[in-house]
Amino acid sequence: MTRRLQVKSRLVAVSEEMDRARSEIEILREQLRFQEDVLKETRVRLLVAETPLADREFRIASDDHRRIERVLQDAEGTLAALAEEQDRLLAALSETALPEREAG
Repeated sequence: MTRRLQVKSRLVAVSEEMDRARSEIEILREQLRFQEDVLKETRVRLLVAETPLADREFRIASDDHRRIERVLQDAEGTLAALAEEQDRLLAALSETALPEREAG
């Protein structure tokens, strides 16, 4: 397989990975919005009830919120890395096209 075909093949794969990452990010953002509502509700219950159970529910909701935020940040980092790889591949693809243009 020529270098140009390898780059094109990897470019297609990176594009597919980016689509999956974007979908995952969209889902995670939706989950985060939901968890923010849960966190607000448990915070109110904690302030009103002031019971150990309300405190525990708030801590669990806070942990879940932080966990989703971390996963979202990881997914956004993955997408950024894929975008950088895509840029490198596009540059490599244009470099492999230069000799063809010069020969023509």
